[in-house]
Amino acid sequence: MVKSAKSRAEEQFAAIQKRDRQAVKEKEAARQESANQVSRLRALRLAKEAAEKTAAKDAKDAKGKKAPRKSK
Repeated sequence: MVKSAKSRAEEQFAAIQKRDRQAVKEKEAARQESANQVSRLRALRLAKEAAEKTAAKDAKDAKGKKAPRKSK
């Protein structure tokens, strides 16, 4: 049976809508992946800064608390 122009247009519209929904899903997945990566890198940076701060404090404490020298 011959399809009317209206049915072909509706089919094309439905196909375009489906592609658009898929594109939106892909963009959202890419955005989420990027956000996860930023979050992971931020956590690593903060952990590194905390470790450096602790190491600097320990070094300062060790420098101030030297063992006393023995006199002869």
